[in-house]
Amino acid sequence: MAEEITYADFERVDIRVGTIVEASPFPEARKPAFKLVIDFGPEIGTKKSSAQITVHYTPESLIGRQVLGVVNFPPRQIGPFRSEVLTLGFEDEKGAIVLAAVGQRVPNGRKMM
Repeated sequence: MAEEITYADFERVDIRVGTIVEASPFPEARKPAFKLVIDFGPEIGTKKSSAQITVHYTPESLIGRQVLGVVNFPPRQIGPFRSEVLTLGFEDEKGAIVLAAVGQRVPNGRKMM
């Protein structure tokens, strides 16, 4: 069972919706990954993310897709790439990542409530 947190703890995690505007291979990564540029709207702007999502997606299939990301983690250096947000997803039955997404389009930058 997961550790319990308070609602105040949850509110500190800033999860926003954004649209992938660029996606490219990340051959320098230790595990197969893509480099993403995600538009989180005018308040946050575009942010970069490294995502290990190469099993179910191609760079071309990612462009225009809305995803969820944690935008208030500190940036993380992954090899030569600085990842600024954590793109959210779930493991499938084989351990490959499936992106978390919204069911209908919403404006970029909207916060998860």
